[in-house]
Amino acid sequence: METEVAVIHLNGEPCGLGPEDRESLADLARRAGAKSVHPACEHGVCGACNVLVDGVCVRSCLTMARSCEGASVVTLEGLHDALSDSLRQAFSRHHALQCGYCTPGVFVAAYELLESGAALDEAAVRNAMAGNICRCTGYQGIVDAILDVAQQQEQHRIVEEASV
Repeated sequence: METEVAVIHLNGEPCGLGPEDRESLADLARRAGAKSVHPACEHGVCGACNVLVDGVCVRSCLTMARSCEGASVVTLEGLHDALSDSLRQAFSRHHALQCGYCTPGVFVAAYELLESGAALDEAAVRNAMAGNICRCTGYQGIVDAILDVAQQQEQHRIVEEASV
């Protein structure tokens, strides 16, 4: 049963769908067409349903859609900037993709990590990505891709500072 429409911005646009009572953000996002959101475990342990809510990575299977009223929700489909392009290329270069089921959630978590600007080494990346289960890759390609982009970001920052 739908009730009044709560304004949730999904990938930069008003969603237009009212959250149903007790509906998860994952279910609302999928009803709105965001098929990258994979509610796999529905217990918040696998990370396949990760989305950004106001820039913070959350498990959309555990997040009530109504709690996101007024928020900006971004799924993999909504990530279109230089960072996401670099991350996509690095995932491809480092063979960080296999079956692809976990990839949207892994990608969103990696995006948030890189967006934070934190200093990263392999241990920090593995720790930050520990909430994402990938049964296919063995994780090394994912870690290498994230570290690759982090190194690119650092080189870009150094060049910018030198030119000032």
